[in-house]
Amino acid sequence: MIRAALFDFGGVVLSSPFEAFARYEADQGLPPGFLRGLNATNPDTNAWARLERSEVLFEEFCLLFEGEAAQAGGSIDARQVMALLAGELRPAMVQAVKRCRERLKTACLTNNFVTGPGSRRIGMDEMFDAVIESSRVGVRKPDPRFYTMACELLEIEPTEAVFLDDLGVNLKPAREMGMTTIKVEDPDVAIEALEEVVGFSLR
Repeated sequence: MIRAALFDFGGVVLSSPFEAFARYEADQGLPPGFLRGLNATNPDTNAWARLERSEVLFEEFCLLFEGEAAQAGGSIDARQVMALLAGELRPAMVQAVKRCRERLKTACLTNNFVTGPGSRRIGMDEMFDAVIESSRVGVRKPDPRFYTMACELLEIEPTEAVFLDDLGVNLKPAREMGMTTIKVEDPDVAIEALEEVVGFSLR
């Protein structure tokens, strides 16, 4: 029985930054997928991962991230890239969170950072029963400890949760723990899938 609905923030409740990344790459003459490729290289120890665990300050991150780009054969402005993360709220998904919260426990599980452009914090506490942020707990998805923290905070078993994320790599450990998972590519399709899981309307 599902007792809790867990949501990623960027790419789920907020619009995905990947389209903005693609525009930036085109404008700067970078290969398609260049920015995502940087984040996929040494994903546990690269600059992005260290920022999201609050292991480096934003200024240091910018230098490290730009250095990683240079090593990969490109030139970027880290501040401009991070500003692309801001995104816009998806009204239908916000409504789905609200409907879930009326009947279930809810939580936001987000890899984020707390300083610099693009940091995403405003409104999360009001939207969810609990918020688990990589920048505050020092662990980030897809580390299984991140999902364990969420379950402990909500006082649920993994099998009692459904989790929505836009990245398969983040869904895999949750699924292995016993959570029901939904990959968010088209928000409307994801909401339909969530309705089937929870058994009530989210619109």
